[in-house]
Amino acid sequence: MSRSHALSRALVVPMALALTLALAAPGPAPAKVRTGPAGDAFYTPPSPLPGKSHGDLVWARKLTGAAVAPGASQTKLVLYRSTGVDGRPDAVSGIVSLPKGKAPKGGWPVVTYAHGTTGIADQCAPSRDAAGTPVHPYNAYVLPLLTRWLKAGYAVVRTDFEGLGTPGVHPYLVGSSEGRSTLDVVRAARQLDPRLSKTTIISGHSQGGHAALFAAALAPKWTPELKVRGTVAFAPASHLDEQIPLTTVLSQPGGGLSGLVSLITRGIATANPSLDTTADLTPAAAAFYPDTLTQCLPELAAATSFGGLAPKALFQPGTDFAAIAKLLDVQDPSHLKITSPLLIEQGAADTTVLPMFTDQLATELKAGGAKGLTYTKVAGVDHGGIVTAAAKDATTWIAKRLK
Repeated sequence: MSRSHALSRALVVPMALALTLALAAPGPAPAKVRTGPAGDAFYTPPSPLPGKSHGDLVWARKLTGAAVAPGASQTKLVLYRSTGVDGRPDAVSGIVSLPKGKAPKGGWPVVTYAHGTTGIADQCAPSRDAAGTPVHPYNAYVLPLLTRWLKAGYAVVRTDFEGLGTPGVHPYLVGSSEGRSTLDVVRAARQLDPRLSKTTIISGHSQGGHAALFAAALAPKWTPELKVRGTVAFAPASHLDEQIPLTTVLSQPGGGLSGLVSLITRGIATANPSLDTTADLTPAAAAFYPDTLTQCLPELAAATSFGGLAPKALFQPGTDFAAIAKLLDVQDPSHLKITSPLLIEQGAADTTVLPMFTDQLATELKAGGAKGLTYTKVAGVDHGGIVTAAAKDATTWIAKRLK
């Protein structure tokens, strides 16, 4: 054997052995997920709050019960780091549901869904939902839509929103808070399970439609790594600055409308602590105001609470709505710049989110640069019904964006 041949053999054998060992060695293991405590303790974050960035996962555990969407292979309750309305880190809860079967190459696309109004009290959070409670129908109506998306092969994640279920007061209809929660749950879900891809669809209904629009506008800078392919907003809330003053002419008991006005009042005050909204409430409304922190929307809409008051009886006569309207306008989605594809679905018979305001919203978003906006209005469909009536159309639209 020549010297050069012997030298080559001497080099090849160790290199082959090293390559064999490298191939046999396991790859880097995914970060270990801390198991969260059982019961309500899950929603109380450790102090100091773990993580370094918004979207970092705090802990998770298996979720069972009424909040689970049928058709998932597994569903986890998660607690994750986000950024509160005050700009400081906080913890937000949510739900991660995986489809059945094997993940495709590149991972499952993710639909992050923002829920409609349930209330501000902690028990109103969708992840805390329980069958037989007054708020259950306000959470359960969307489950068939989520199941449809799971069967289509998408992972579905849902945020409870800041302060809803977790410590603090939920800043109801404050867009930046909602949008951040809606995006950060995707980051948390991807830390929980590496089979989720960066490809993301944003969606939501009512309050959640409002949240979805803000999330779509925030995504390019807030979560730049996510590949947002489109947003589906069902009956998104808008133009509250124009509507709240109009309620003062309504003299009949307001039911759900009066309940919603109470939540809007609490939400804008939470985001703007210097605003003393209680000074503008009538004695009757002020007596019920603490209920916003302990009861969900069905109870607030009842005749024994805000629902028994006419909208006209909520605020003191002569209340100057200028300051409130200005703050509400800041939270209006009509000012957003959304460059990714957008679908808005609206029921023409909706008496909660009035079609005339969604018409106006669509026009304003297009003027603001939403060139990929499709606006669909469905005849004879009310507020809750749009989620069912437009489910097939929305799913087809999503599938085209994910090709």
